[in-house]
Amino acid sequence: MQIPIFTVDAFTNRPFSGNPAAVCLLENDLDENLHQKIATEMNLSETAFIRKLHPGDDFTKSSCFGLRWFTPANEVPLCGHATLAAAAVLFHVQKNTNSVLTFMTLSGELKARQVEGHIVLDLPLYFTYPQVLQEVEELIKAAVGDMVVQDLRYSPDTKKLLVRLSDAYERSVLEELQVSAQSFLSAEKTGKVKGLILTLKGNSSGKHKGHDFYSRYFSPWYGVLEDPVTGSAHAVLSSYWSEQLGKKEMLAFQCSRRGGELKISLRNDGRVDIAGQIAIVLKGNLTF
Repeated sequence: MQIPIFTVDAFTNRPFSGNPAAVCLLENDLDENLHQKIATEMNLSETAFIRKLHPGDDFTKSSCFGLRWFTPANEVPLCGHATLAAAAVLFHVQKNTNSVLTFMTLSGELKARQVEGHIVLDLPLYFTYPQVLQEVEELIKAAVGDMVVQDLRYSPDTKKLLVRLSDAYERSVLEELQVSAQSFLSAEKTGKVKGLILTLKGNSSGKHKGHDFYSRYFSPWYGVLEDPVTGSAHAVLSSYWSEQLGKKEMLAFQCSRRGGELKISLRNDGRVDIAGQIAIVLKGNLTF
């Protein structure tokens, strides 16, 4: 059996930065257990599987597809960067002729469209609620030590904890912070956290001006110590920073080692458009 496979760096226009995802184009149904085996073999944070929904569908002409995402350990309900990667393969490799692609996923319908060299994802917007420090104190200490935390929020829909560091810190402090994410597993006692976001307000002056906020994202609960650039975390960050900054249009930078940039636009329908660029770095076939 041969399956076309691609590696796409998402949220960047430079190869070997941004967030890599593998994308498989499934002409036919794939045995259920093979999805996980392939994702484990690829060993990237996500492998996306695009499938046809009807027998006559075509990767170049059809506009609606099924989409699933697997980490090396398990299937996940939402993955922004692998959705961007999947849309990139359809638009750029398959030369799909539609202006908008719709993906049927575990998180409902997700739409992707091309705008000025970016691919725009229409994602759910997730709200956050104040989180009592005492409940997650040990986890915060494991993540940032004695650094000053300015705000603490929790997103029940995504099980993500948002930790905002003091505005007094520069971007470089967040970038250089040594985080041992493996230690989060024993420090998190509530069972309700599956992802931890560290975030920092952007600096309107200095060499990095232009970004409204910075972040890093850790999810050892899903086997991802640190994710390079995370669309789903920005579905949470967008609602928080929009409220804090009074803005609907924002530019965000995720300060992982690979780094990546996301253009954010809150929509009037209660969802969020998250746009990024891509670089396709590998094309081939899985053979088994």
